[in-house]
Amino acid sequence: MSVQCGLIGLPNVGKSTIFNILTKMNVPSLNFPFCTINPNIGFSYVNDKRLIELKKIVSPKKVISSVIKIVDIAGLVKGASQGEGLGNKFLNEIKRVDALIHVVRCFKDNKITHVHNRIDPIGDIDIINTELIFSDIDICEKNLLLLKNLKNNNKSFLIEEKNLLNKCLLNLKNFIFLRKLSFSSKEIFLIKKFNFLTLKPTIFLINISKNKEDNVNFKKLKNFLKKDIINTICPNILTGVYKNVNNRSVNLSKIIYSIYKILNLKTFFTVGKEEIRAWPFLKNSKCIDVSKIIHSDFKKGFIRAKIISYKDFIKYKSEISVKKAGKLRLEGKNYFVQDGDIIHFLFNV
Repeated sequence: MSVQCGLIGLPNVGKSTIFNILTKMNVPSLNFPFCTINPNIGFSYVNDKRLIELKKIVSPKKVISSVIKIVDIAGLVKGASQGEGLGNKFLNEIKRVDALIHVVRCFKDNKITHVHNRIDPIGDIDIINTELIFSDIDICEKNLLLLKNLKNNNKSFLIEEKNLLNKCLLNLKNFIFLRKLSFSSKEIFLIKKFNFLTLKPTIFLINISKNKEDNVNFKKLKNFLKKDIINTICPNILTGVYKNVNNRSVNLSKIIYSIYKILNLKTFFTVGKEEIRAWPFLKNSKCIDVSKIIHSDFKKGFIRAKIISYKDFIKYKSEISVKKAGKLRLEGKNYFVQDGDIIHFLFNV
């Protein structure tokens, strides 16, 4: 499955620098607003140590890691939902990604301008949040108007959709992000089509230096996020100290791990002499649904799957030895795939 993560934040907070670190690219990161106009796109490899251990045993021709698509989205300014700055262009780019890395500037540097000429990380977050909320309010109001004028025989469906939109609208007007709300399974199904921005899982990446003044800002921000966002959305506040793309102080593994966590992603492996490969999948997915991640034919002609746990493979060193130990399992389409499963799908098309 393809995983996309967007970097968002005000102009000049360090998004392009972080993009370069994550993707090992070298896009411009200059000292003026809207240095990034069209989104930069790159890929970050998921550093899974289990691949190294599997490689030691199998010695394949190649090893393929999972990747996350990183999108460096243009900086947002106040009034974007009404078209200010790059406005709708920025918001439309956010709609296309699965998760967000919200970059927040805590550092003070007279050489690097701030779009509002002050260092106020909490205020910066409020600007971004306000624009995301206004955009979602607009989506709710437009769709409620469409429903009002729509003639449809399935009245119960329309009522459910209308109730959902009204629920969202009420909370958005009270400045409550939709990802903080609880939704029924039916509501989760219905809400997908609207692609709300405040529903996107989000990591906060704090750009901080070693200055004492920056630490004061960081402590205030940490308390602010802990109370309002972190506990419900992001398991960790990730900090990075950097001045340029050559400094690798940002802990990439923590960032990638956090993306996987907020998106409920796990990993299964395919193992052979030609290649060993890691594949991301949604937690609590059934075997038949996971099979299509490799190829749609696997799902169409699914018969069963041979399953070996990663720990058993490392212990017994080969499929033959695993089978002799009685640890190789044949599972059907309704088996829930576990993190670290080594899978060989049997199918017939």
